[in-house]
Amino acid sequence: MTTKVGIFGAAGRMGRRLIALGSQDEQLRIVAALDAANHPELGRDAGTLAGVAPLHLPLSATLDGERPDVLIDFSTPAATDAVIALCREHGIPLVYATTGATAEQMATLRDAASVIPVLWSPSMSTTVNLAMKLAAEAARSLKDHDADVEIIERHHRYKADAPSGTALKFGQLIAQEMGIDQFRHGREGKVGARPHNEIGYHAVRTGDNPGEHTIVFGLLGETLEITVRASNRDCYALGALAAAKFLAGQKPGFYSMNDVLHL
Repeated sequence: MTTKVGIFGAAGRMGRRLIALGSQDEQLRIVAALDAANHPELGRDAGTLAGVAPLHLPLSATLDGERPDVLIDFSTPAATDAVIALCREHGIPLVYATTGATAEQMATLRDAASVIPVLWSPSMSTTVNLAMKLAAEAARSLKDHDADVEIIERHHRYKADAPSGTALKFGQLIAQEMGIDQFRHGREGKVGARPHNEIGYHAVRTGDNPGEHTIVFGLLGETLEITVRASNRDCYALGALAAAKFLAGQKPGFYSMNDVLHL
């Protein structure tokens, strides 16, 4: 069975990779390439824009052609409300892969899940989601063993939010398991001894790093680190495409990559 996929943010870095990789997947067919109404590339062939063979599918600001079985949004939070409204109006399942959404937008996303299938994860990466499972297990095991937790994340210089949504999700999972309720973003000056009941976040922005997270569990005399690295952005695109295959045909509800990966 072929899944018909629409992509919002199709002219962006991730959108182009979604088109390039999705057009090569025999289980998928790209039927809509959408972006902002003022985008300078509107009208260009989506395949050509993505650096692959022409798809005879123009980049568009409106959903005029074939209705997709699922829409992947890999754009910016500024488009979130419009994307949710579009999917609700047409009854299209939504893979929401955009980072940096506000609490209000996340509430709107969850509300939409009452009428359409919605899948959201702070990262579309297969190994990141597996690392989250491992980190939660480690936190559960180390809860009563005096472990300090620090989260270090590295991303490219263009990333607008810090710490990353993925880092925050790691912290949330660990905090739930260990009963931690304090969070610190970086350290400077005479801050005193480290409190035990806090998680420290450290955001590094450098070059073209597509994403790297290290979770440090520090005990007296020993340390456990869980590190996951992306070597390029394709891991996020491939994860989103796998999520699209999963979500098409699902009942309304709020899903995550854990459902896709059976974690």
